[in-house]
Amino acid sequence: MAIVYSTSSEGVDWAALKAELAADHFDNGRTPEQMERSFRASFRCVYTRDGERFIGTARALSDGVCNAYIVDMWTHSAYRRRGIGRALVRAAEDWAAQRGITVLQLNVYEFNDAAARLYEAEGFETVYRGMARGNAS
Repeated sequence: MAIVYSTSSEGVDWAALKAELAADHFDNGRTPEQMERSFRASFRCVYTRDGERFIGTARALSDGVCNAYIVDMWTHSAYRRRGIGRALVRAAEDWAAQRGITVLQLNVYEFNDAAARLYEAEGFETVYRGMARGNAS
């Protein structure tokens, strides 16, 4: 099957997406309904599918002026190292650049050496200071 990218949330089977995330150990505990609300409230979402199967997501949160954050960045384990993550990041970056948004930050849920290499290759730098409250770890 061909890998397809989409920025439309219409027709997304939220239960299927949640099941793929959970099966790939990338589930943060949201219900399908909560996941839908969080994605629909975002400025930009990108979904990647192989046939009907979800294999990647990214979404951008933004003030619409100068700041944007990429969250829920996920590529299914079985599909990594194929350029999918890079395409997801670029889709969010392109969206921000078209709107003159210059500060783009990436919040990484699962950070490892492979993820670090991917994001560094896209021009991101590791930031060592930050604070969080609640389930941010």
